[in-house]
Amino acid sequence: MVSCGEASGDLYAAALTRELQQLAPGVEVFGFGGGRLASAGAELLDDYTRYAVTGLSEALAVLPRSWRLLRRLEREAAARRPDVFVAIDFPDFNFRLLPAIAKLGVPIVYYISPQLWAWRPGRIEVLRRYVSKMLVIFPFETAMYEERAIPVEFVGHPLIDLARSSVDRATWLSSLGLDPARPVLALLPGSRPNEVERLLPVLTAALPRIASRVPGLQALVARAPSLPDELFAEVASAPSVRVVTDATDDVLAAADAVVTASGTATVQTALHGRPMVIVYRLSRLTYRIGRAFVKLPHYGMVNLIAGRQVVPELIQDACTPDSVADAVVPLLIDAALSTRVRADLAAVRERLGGPGASRRAAEAVLAAAQSPRR
Repeated sequence: MVSCGEASGDLYAAALTRELQQLAPGVEVFGFGGGRLASAGAELLDDYTRYAVTGLSEALAVLPRSWRLLRRLEREAAARRPDVFVAIDFPDFNFRLLPAIAKLGVPIVYYISPQLWAWRPGRIEVLRRYVSKMLVIFPFETAMYEERAIPVEFVGHPLIDLARSSVDRATWLSSLGLDPARPVLALLPGSRPNEVERLLPVLTAALPRIASRVPGLQALVARAPSLPDELFAEVASAPSVRVVTDATDDVLAAADAVVTASGTATVQTALHGRPMVIVYRLSRLTYRIGRAFVKLPHYGMVNLIAGRQVVPELIQDACTPDSVADAVVPLLIDAALSTRVRADLAAVRERLGGPGASRRAAEAVLAAAQSPRR
């Protein structure tokens, strides 16, 4: 049984399912996820896109629906008695599911650690109580669990294998009506509707400011699946802009520089070696509450992994059309700067482990499934 509640988790769950099928032919996977998980052969009980929001105040709107889903998953677990339960990140929901699963004696593997080092670290006691094994994707996360005697394994980052483009850049850009010889800027405004609602208008307004300083600028907008057309209507009408759905790796491989929402996409961008600017905006209430609790030197995962700021971060009020343009233009016109940033991103990649993360995670899941029940 699997539970993941966002685009990145759906991607990792799908890769995990494919590896499980190779290692244990005939394995049955069911649970909560998205289209990628279903395409990998899992039985989907509900789709995460009906619950995908960011922020505390935003989550209140989907709370009644989330409680109904929680009860349904608890009933399904009790009826089917899975050999192992895999929770993938999404802690605000999955943490509430853990006690009911543990009560059934089902081993629990938590794959993709919640960011306890950034937000509400006291939640680690929940993991210590219920989880059989933590599978983490960042090397600095292991010490946090080892210090608390929680079984943990660093499996590496699944995007090492997944963040690949299968198209020829020049041919693909030409097919979109763009010129491969002209500069290309990629915009990654997020995978949730409320992320896109806050970020994309800022990025759209930044485009003419950037174009006035970068002759021949073209832009690609990576659109996550299932997002409504109206969110992209304005940017799609801008000159030399193409909105591309469900092809983020192709977009990144074609780009000279990137403006991306904070989150998993920053790691994906780093794995493609593309200089980037990280942006993010939340509701004012969520940001005020979060700022009081989050004590980190950086917000972007790439900068956290590097241990220093290697790419600019424009968060909340700092994220304006002018500031976005000022940050990204040097990445497009200064070849020496771009080369330095690419070298920093290559060092980040080295810290994420080698290929085969999903296979190692699947092996750990199968080992947990074969362990004695509680």
